[in-house]
Amino acid sequence: MKRVFVIVLDSFGIGELPDAANYHDTGSNTLASCFATGNLQVPQMQNLGLYNIDGVTVGQPVTAPAGAFGRMAERSAGKDTTTGHWELMGLVSQKPMPTYPQGFPPEVLKELSRRTGRGILCNLPYSGTQVIQDYGEEHLRTGDLIVYTSADSVLQIAAHEQKIPLEELYRICQIAREIMQGEHGVGRIIARPFVGEKSGSFTRTANRRDFSLLPPQDTLLDILSRHQLQTIGVGKISDIFAGKGISQKIITHSNDEGMQRTIELCQTDFTGLCFVNLVEFDMLYGHRNNPEGYTQALNRFDAQLAQLLPLLRPDDLLFITADHGCDPATPSTDHSREYVPLLCCGKQVRANQNLGTRTSFGDLAATIADYFGVEAPAGFSSFLSQIFPMQ
Repeated sequence: MKRVFVIVLDSFGIGELPDAANYHDTGSNTLASCFATGNLQVPQMQNLGLYNIDGVTVGQPVTAPAGAFGRMAERSAGKDTTTGHWELMGLVSQKPMPTYPQGFPPEVLKELSRRTGRGILCNLPYSGTQVIQDYGEEHLRTGDLIVYTSADSVLQIAAHEQKIPLEELYRICQIAREIMQGEHGVGRIIARPFVGEKSGSFTRTANRRDFSLLPPQDTLLDILSRHQLQTIGVGKISDIFAGKGISQKIITHSNDEGMQRTIELCQTDFTGLCFVNLVEFDMLYGHRNNPEGYTQALNRFDAQLAQLLPLLRPDDLLFITADHGCDPATPSTDHSREYVPLLCCGKQVRANQNLGTRTSFGDLAATIADYFGVEAPAGFSSFLSQIFPMQ
């Protein structure tokens, strides 16, 4: 019974890519910024080889890492969540998804208003926590939608849960998803519900939901599904792939809950892939320029990793990686163009193997396909033979 676990530490980059300057990300290093707090304590990842990875200049490398370790470069154009996850599953995006630094064009908002029967507030790049303070009271008076964006390829709609019930907000976001196609095909439409009585007391809830662009071609998830292998998406994985290729969707509301569901799944019987996204690194700490909070979240994950590792079965593989960076110590609150870590472990995995620098996140997809003996997405290199000597 072969099982593969992939855990994405959303935004945990480990140093700028060679083309970082093209994305205004020179000097970005999410790992180094967390280490600089002086409070990073991740003994499990350290033991797997985190500080042994090529290019990592912080932390104490271990003499003999218990896992295989390396870093992966992003081949796709862009640095957003959707693009990164798609490439992890073997789909490279040749064009960056559209962004709207001046707000969305009138024809988009006119159609959204027509189809929902509601007016539009804001329509600017905005902090998600600040936008509800600035527009929340007007939204409560009028029922108009708070529509805003960020430096990412997203259209976000904030609404008070008592003014617009969750199911209606989700329906509105689905309408926005139908509108935002083609040249306006942003990576994600995000529902951002909030609660509170007045400005200053408004807070976002955990009922966020993402409505992603449908992947334009099959990914590893589709290939595994065609071979009757399970594909379990934990967290926002199913949303990122618009459900395509996902056999089981598990919604979570925090990193802790995501890891708890993963630990529970590790104690069940299934054959296939468990694909996990832990979003709070990015959402709560990277975008809010909070290196201390990011560091504590990494420490918490590492403690939960200590609970997961003993549960791995003889044929299990575990990969820990990321989808992009989001350096919490730079002036920007945007994602950053960085290498992502690649930590591999399992009871049969060859220890102390330096996998070097992979030229694409898609090498992970090729390796997983190789392990299950199915066709791999084209254009990538499997490293299975380096970590599994019997293969």
